Amino acid sequence: MAVLELEDIDLAPLIDHALLKPGATAEAVTQWCAEAEQFNFAAVCLYPAHVRQAAELLHGKPPRVCAVIGFPSGATTSAVKLYEAQEAVEQGATELDVAINLAWLKMGKMDDLHREIAEICEATGQTVKAILEMGLLTEAEKRLAVEVCLDAGVAFLKTSTGFWGGATVADVRLLKGIAREQVGIKASGGIRTVEQALDLVMAGATRLGTSRGPELIRQRENLGQKSLI
Repeated sequence: MAVLELEDIDLAPLIDHALLKPGATAEAVTQWCAEAEQFNFAAVCLYPAHVRQAAELLHGKPPRVCAVIGFPSGATTSAVKLYEAQEAVEQGATELDVAINLAWLKMGKMDDLHREIAEICEATGQTVKAILEMGLLTEAEKRLAVEVCLDAGVAFLKTSTGFWGGATVADVRLLKGIAREQVGIKASGGIRTVEQALDLVMAGATRLGTSRGPELIRQRENLGQKSLI
């Protein structure tokens, strides 16, 4: 396997351009979609209420439309999450970031946790990223969550929502080690600098969830120019 070199990392195709402020307007959605197309981001990541607009704006264009499900707590019922996921797909979402039920994980209700995620994966047939909220879990819980989500059929493991701590290099490395490259790893939450972003990618992240995508790309360009001086 080729060794990843820092200077070879192109951040733009790894970024999920996140717009998850509750007060985000239609104008903001338009801006985020335009930026996603301009910078060649992987996706825009939005609340389900904005999916239809984003899907119309990005129709036939490379960036995908990602909806958050059960966000941010993961504590809605399975029926609600399934309906939310199916409706988001019907309106144009092709990726779903699903917050897992942390209480079930901590209570050992693995069958319920597995069933909820598996039903969403099977019913939608789309790319599902399980949000694990690593900052609220013990080491044992992190490993158990990964095992359940992998068995349920997710395509990505996502570190966090950003509401209760952000992505860390240690957690990305842990996920990479447990998952053994079976699925992608999305680092999300608190990614403010290009140095952070590059460190997370070097650790194993294959997607980056951030609202600062354009800023990170500009920082990356400046960093590249400095290296040439």
